Amino acid sequence: MTTVLIADDQPMQRFGFRMLLESQDDMTVVGEAANGTEAVRQVADHHPDVVLMDIRMPGLDGIEATRRIIAAGARTRVLIITTFDLDEYAYDGLRAGASGFLVKDAQPEELLAGVRAVAAGDAVVAPSLTRRLLDTYIHHLPPSPSSTAVPPRPDPRLSGLTEREHEILTVIGQGWTNTEIAERLHLAESTVKTHVGRILAKTGSRDRVQAVILAYDTGLVKPA
Repeated sequence: MTTVLIADDQPMQRFGFRMLLESQDDMTVVGEAANGTEAVRQVADHHPDVVLMDIRMPGLDGIEATRRIIAAGARTRVLIITTFDLDEYAYDGLRAGASGFLVKDAQPEELLAGVRAVAAGDAVVAPSLTRRLLDTYIHHLPPSPSSTAVPPRPDPRLSGLTEREHEILTVIGQGWTNTEIAERLHLAESTVKTHVGRILAKTGSRDRVQAVILAYDTGLVKPA
């Protein structure tokens, strides 16, 4: 049974989410929150598998609530609910530790599939959309010190990766799916999944979205 907390300041939105989620045999809603402060408190109380987190809420917003939930070391995964798929706040949500995004006008089956995917440790955002989001996001960043003539020091998060894992992390950052990685690198898809799992474990990435961020942060991937 997947447990879900709904965080949204609109009562009708919460009601709609609850009705949909509880129509499923494998899901149950353990609580509702009207703002980020309530969401953080209820995560601590109920330890849900997934939080459906709105971004714009009064008081503590969804971005800061996500950051606090992740910083607390909770096993809970956060699925950001945004009005637009390129909402500027969604970029901050990625950095705060969200496991993916859904647009509020998504089809019911997309929401259900998204919750199940996040609960299973997968990323909800399709690789191509992840790349588009991050490409847009990266252009909003100021120039980093690593862009100077002084070579950057190797990132310790990459030190434990094998040559093959380093290669696969790079193409994950470029938006390749597991199927594309298998075809282009001449590997079995099951082998690719094993490599991806090891990359996540070695780098401390919670999911594929966070691995993409790591690829950008460490310079393995440059914005298009």
